[in-house]
Amino acid sequence: MSYTYHLILPNRIQEQNMTHTYFKNKAVLITGGAQGIGLGMAQRFAEAGANVIIADQDKEAGEQAVQRLERQKLEVTFIACDVSQEQEVKALMQQVGERHQVLHALLNNAGIADPFVGPLQELDMAVFDRVLAVNLRGPLLCAKHALPLLQQAEHPAILNISSTRAFMSEPNTFPYSASKGGLEALTHALAVSLTQERVRVNAIAPGWIETGEWQKESEQYQPNHSKEDKEQHPVGRVGVPQDIAEAALFLCSDKAGFITGQSLTIDGGMTVKMIYK
Repeated sequence: MSYTYHLILPNRIQEQNMTHTYFKNKAVLITGGAQGIGLGMAQRFAEAGANVIIADQDKEAGEQAVQRLERQKLEVTFIACDVSQEQEVKALMQQVGERHQVLHALLNNAGIADPFVGPLQELDMAVFDRVLAVNLRGPLLCAKHALPLLQQAEHPAILNISSTRAFMSEPNTFPYSASKGGLEALTHALAVSLTQERVRVNAIAPGWIETGEWQKESEQYQPNHSKEDKEQHPVGRVGVPQDIAEAALFLCSDKAGFITGQSLTIDGGMTVKMIYK
């Protein structure tokens, strides 16, 4: 019995070390990586040894994100980019190529929420178009122009950050819900279209993720969740960026090599719990 224990333990240690070193010196691009879930993923991939590139249209947030991670002895690069603009995306990928010559993982996280929430008859279609341009057009443009770099990697991966709003809605949130529903469909469309290029494509659909402490300094706040907020989640709490980051690390690694075209819902079980008022 003692012999069996000592035989298995080194394997466990080896597997654990592989998890922490898999991304060492590998190039990982995270759009919308300056705040929120994106910043949480940037930190986690940097901890795993990756050469992390943060792309974000908010220059102030991007610079603060670099400073924040540098204080943790983590190195990341920031490049300003509006992912809805094709020329900016092309320039972004050109810079990534000049620095790394390869891209091992593209995480399409950049997204904006509805700037207007109201009845359908009052919806400004310019608002709808802007949300879809960032949340849906952006991931497609990034995949398109990152592809030559991804093809240089041995096991490339794309991860789209969707939302449970792709499957459920609150009233009058048309642009955001539509954009995330489209991103879910784009995920499997890319997965089956990029098989010859050996690129795996998956999505994560986060639920309620508290990002108050992961914003730029001027917008940070201390979360205060009620008992009801926590209890509507079967796990008993609201999510945090680390919950998404750990799953992202797995889905972009070789450990997920048999997974493509899938969407993983990470919401503490909230979308499977029936709630009656």
